Amino acid sequence: MIYFDNSSSSFVKPKNVQRAVLNALSLYTANPGRGGHREAIKTGMEVEKVREQVAKHVGTSANNIIFTYNCTDAINLAIQGLHKSGNVVCTVNEHNSVSRPLEHLKKIDKDFSYTVAKQSGKYGVTWEDIEKELQDDTYLVIVNHISNVNGDIAEIENIGKHLNEKNILFMVDAAQSGGHFLYNMQKQHINLLSLAPHKGFYSPQGVGVLCMNGDFEMNPIRFGGTGTNSLELFQPETIPEKFESGTIATPAILGFGEGIRFVEENFVNIQTKLEDLTTFLHYEFSKLPLNIYTKTENTMGVFAFNVPNLHSNDVANYLNEKWGICVRGGYHCAALKHQALETVDTGAVRVSLSYFNTYQEIEKLVFAIKTLLNKPFNVKNN
Repeated sequence: MIYFDNSSSSFVKPKNVQRAVLNALSLYTANPGRGGHREAIKTGMEVEKVREQVAKHVGTSANNIIFTYNCTDAINLAIQGLHKSGNVVCTVNEHNSVSRPLEHLKKIDKDFSYTVAKQSGKYGVTWEDIEKELQDDTYLVIVNHISNVNGDIAEIENIGKHLNEKNILFMVDAAQSGGHFLYNMQKQHINLLSLAPHKGFYSPQGVGVLCMNGDFEMNPIRFGGTGTNSLELFQPETIPEKFESGTIATPAILGFGEGIRFVEENFVNIQTKLEDLTTFLHYEFSKLPLNIYTKTENTMGVFAFNVPNLHSNDVANYLNEKWGICVRGGYHCAALKHQALETVDTGAVRVSLSYFNTYQEIEKLVFAIKTLLNKPFNVKNN
């Protein structure tokens, strides 16, 4: 089996991540923050170590790190927790985890609106794209940093600088870029940053993160037990408890801590290999009669293409069934992006790479596509 669907979830997990999860299941199984006994305190201290680790990695303070169910949950917390009458600007590259909450708010609040910034830049969304969509009542701008469809990269540093000057909150969806990009929320003027640890951090599924920076008010969207002020019927105001109702996913969080360690210790090697693998794939596919949607300069491991006259799902099924190659066809939960790419009818085949992929695996993928292109009949009849 060859796995090229790492933008959905990384398949190979480093040994230190695996050990951390196993240790959590045997040594840290008490409920953190839900008791004064030794085991609860011990587990809580391990969780707080990871919270501090995340904060250091993204350039904010530990009490601004909120553990959520997943990255979609983190994005919903930000969008719904900040909701007020006014305007939000997002981009054409957004995942449905951004688009759908915005559409929901538009339906329930007649005084709320959102506008979508188109991408004029060759490689990704620019400040000029965002500026065109700003309105007098815009209070939040959300930007997908790296497109999970084709790897387009937004100019977040320049966008953040200008939004800071205008006192507009800036949120970055780093689901695809987390682990592949070095963030400093303060220097880059990012107020909210959502992470998907199970992707670029090679961590377990089951936890997401919302990182915050700056002075703003956000309301919780979930209410319940926090382990503090239990006799009170109102949600505590202290952060992170204000936003972390219910039991958190300790094994996934501790695995995430080791995922961060793995990425930080191997960052240069990871990025170099991803760049080389993506460039090699682009070079080989550019020799073939394919529709390619990823720019040669965008080398962060996300590559999108189509075989002419075939639906992307047919190509993905062929690679899976005949060659044991896992890629993703379809729409990748990004409706706006496919409208922009004009691939609504076919979707796109996405090859998403990991540090653990090899040149030999890419060579097999290229050979499989060449074989498909040489077939005189439709793949569905094969």
